[in-house]
Amino acid sequence: MSSSSHDHPLPPPRVEEVSDGVYAYLQPDGSWWINNTGFLAGRRGVVCVDACSTERRTRAFREAIGKVSDRPVTTLINTHHHGDHTFGNWLFPEATIVGHEGVRERILADGVPTYRAAWSPDVEWGALDLVPPFLTYTDGVTVHSDELRCDVRHIGVAAHTTNDSVVWIPERRVLFSGDLVFNGGTPFVLMGSVTGSIEALGRLRELGAETIVPGHGDVCGPEAIDRMEAYLRFVLDTAERGRAAGLSPLETARETDLGEWAGLTDTERIVGNLHRAFAELDGLPPGGDIDLAAAVLDMITYNGGRPLSCFA
Repeated sequence: MSSSSHDHPLPPPRVEEVSDGVYAYLQPDGSWWINNTGFLAGRRGVVCVDACSTERRTRAFREAIGKVSDRPVTTLINTHHHGDHTFGNWLFPEATIVGHEGVRERILADGVPTYRAAWSPDVEWGALDLVPPFLTYTDGVTVHSDELRCDVRHIGVAAHTTNDSVVWIPERRVLFSGDLVFNGGTPFVLMGSVTGSIEALGRLRELGAETIVPGHGDVCGPEAIDRMEAYLRFVLDTAERGRAAGLSPLETARETDLGEWAGLTDTERIVGNLHRAFAELDGLPPGGDIDLAAAVLDMITYNGGRPLSCFA
């Protein structure tokens, strides 16, 4: 099976002003390791939300910021620990790097993760100098860009990971969701929780955001939350049927018609999501440890034995 549908070459990243002085940095096509970031351009400095996966992509992000503002980047917020959002931290040496305490813990514990080998071998990662957040919080922290308040809040449950945070700008009804929201790509909760993600989406819905900058995909509205939840409930229903039939997560995925979800990028994530769903049905608490290597290997098997596509 094909892991993604791409038109080559991918469109270049673009800056989209989603509110006055608030910018999304969008990287098509939002598939594996190609994430979104963003920034707020204030009078005295720039506040960034996330870095990118490769040195080249993060340097391009910095260049894009420089075309909007000549102020220094004073603050870099990490929404979670995954490398597509944090590998480029080292390219912001002047910034205070802010993140949940779990982000720092996971980056320090994982180092440069060996699971990168699951993706296409020709990815040009560039230099990888891991720099975790050095200003951490348990529940949240408030950052100000001039007079504009930005509430950085841990979502409170294991969801995409165990350390997901959002950046909520209440005055503008703008939400940087991190990977709690995917738009156009298959959601991925292997390192978090299916049920926890559904709970997290309910908490996002309560915010009343009008504009959402998702972790991957185009800027969207609150309808993306509903679509995410529908997919995750599909995963749960599929896991329940497969488990009742005595199938493994991989076998269940192979027996499943993805239907309306077949057009999303990176469809092999269904296998990883089913690994997590099976574990939760077996009683594992949200965010509990599972065999990640086995799940990734099953995704590769589902993908015809080929490395997973990465065009970062």
